[in-house]
Amino acid sequence: MIGLIAATAAGAAARDRLATAWPETTAVYDGPVKEAVARAFAECDRLVCFLATGAVVRLVTPLLADKATDPGVVCVDEAQQHAVALLGGHEGGANELAHAVGEVLGCRPVVTTATDAVGLPGLDTLGWPVEGAVAAVSRAMLDGDPVRLDAHDVHPLPALPPNVTATTDSDVRLVVGDRVEELDGRTAVLRPPSLVVGVGASRGAPTREVRELVESALAGAGLSARSVAALATVDAKADEPGVVATAEHFGVPLLTYPAAALEAIEVPNPSAAPLAAVGTPSVAEAAALAAAPGGELLVPKRKSAPEGRAAMATAAVARRRPRGRLAVVGLGPGARDLLTPRARTELRRASVVVGLDQYVDQIRDLLRPGTRVLESGLGAEEERARTAVAQARAGHAVALIGSGDAGVYAMASPALAEATADIDVTGVPGVTAALAAAAVLGAPLGHDHVSISLSDLHTPWEVIERRVRAAAEADLVVTFYNPRSRGRDWQLPKALEILAAHRSPGTPVGVVHAASRPDERGEVTTLAALDVTTVDMVTVVTVGNTATREVAGRMVTPRGYRWQS
Repeated sequence: MIGLIAATAAGAAARDRLATAWPETTAVYDGPVKEAVARAFAECDRLVCFLATGAVVRLVTPLLADKATDPGVVCVDEAQQHAVALLGGHEGGANELAHAVGEVLGCRPVVTTATDAVGLPGLDTLGWPVEGAVAAVSRAMLDGDPVRLDAHDVHPLPALPPNVTATTDSDVRLVVGDRVEELDGRTAVLRPPSLVVGVGASRGAPTREVRELVESALAGAGLSARSVAALATVDAKADEPGVVATAEHFGVPLLTYPAAALEAIEVPNPSAAPLAAVGTPSVAEAAALAAAPGGELLVPKRKSAPEGRAAMATAAVARRRPRGRLAVVGLGPGARDLLTPRARTELRRASVVVGLDQYVDQIRDLLRPGTRVLESGLGAEEERARTAVAQARAGHAVALIGSGDAGVYAMASPALAEATADIDVTGVPGVTAALAAAAVLGAPLGHDHVSISLSDLHTPWEVIERRVRAAAEADLVVTFYNPRSRGRDWQLPKALEILAAHRSPGTPVGVVHAASRPDERGEVTTLAALDVTTVDMVTVVTVGNTATREVAGRMVTPRGYRWQS
């Protein structure tokens, strides 16, 4: 919950704007400011104070307890010009909150955390537990001092700076792995969620017995409990109190599987007892492997060892194969302010960026230091898709970029044709060329519309012509992509000829060159007057339907209501 505190009328007005924007996650604290801050500090995980920073410093200083538990605090000035991340930038979430407040109120986020300021990933912001000498390793990363990267596997982390490499000879270390490390003043350890503990239990197995067995299984193998991603068991034990409570103790989900699914998994230590009890010869080992497909069994089944009675619990530990991540990112039509915040986030999250060289140039300044860029020229779409998927399969966090929306005549289709279930894939929508051009023209897409590419490099012209004819007969507004190039100059006139058989010569036609870019130009003409020689490959041509009109120089298609002339 985010606590909101204000002292003045202007602050209260801004506070109420935040409360309206985030009704589910905010609480307004009224009354004397000192008491309001104290209550919010105790009850909330983040605070936004519409007060001077000096005043907030004096108010929260007596309340501070620990960096790991204190809430993040953001201060907003009286004129709502700045949102200052004052306390708990990383662990308290104040840096992220300052940006979010800035988006709602239109003020500038002020973040002074060193890694954020220079574009490096904070080790405590990656979503994984981190321990050891975090400050010392972060300082070395910032100062450009050599840091040795010891990673047991490739993980989909953001780009690390060039001074952090596996080949660096340095006693300053960043370890990424699930094994217990001997910590010193120069080693930080990131704990990936790589371990799954399979658990079997007799009915009524004590929670303490189950928990201690899991802890001893991990410790005996030199594995960190902070890398446990889940506990796993058979469906019949989904409500076993000792198993459920153990999962809650570790703060991880409990995954359950049908006995038939576990029975089909080959394990080193099958047993008749679970087969008779729940219908599978293995629970602990099979459940661990079921939750770690393609992984390895690190700790075979072991039993609990209570004094004076038979064991009531079994446990086994498996390691999951790291899953790479592929983000297919639409950059929009070209203007920086039409690049979505989600696209920016994915670019910063990636350690590998794959794309057409001219598109990479558009966003190169947004990439973190150390990002590996794999760029190529025109005409290599399928090769870029294969490269991006291969990098994700190798465990990296990959951003495959394209203009407009990645799913519209762009990279999502070839990439997803290559991608299989062994990687995580996310799509990031972007503003398409059709939408950017429509905004220049007015409102040409106010009713049903279709986009058709006139490039016959990948689609036979007979198919394209059939689609144009169908759009013409259906009275759809048509946006033409790839309308004309030096080597393809007859397709656009042919398509217009087909439309002209169903539309009047005065039908409005919009022509937009380089929508949203510095050399943007647009005009509204008619089907009869369009000069096709002004059209090139960075032009979008939009032909209206029989209801489309030109109004005050703008192209407007009514939404289906009766047209008011």
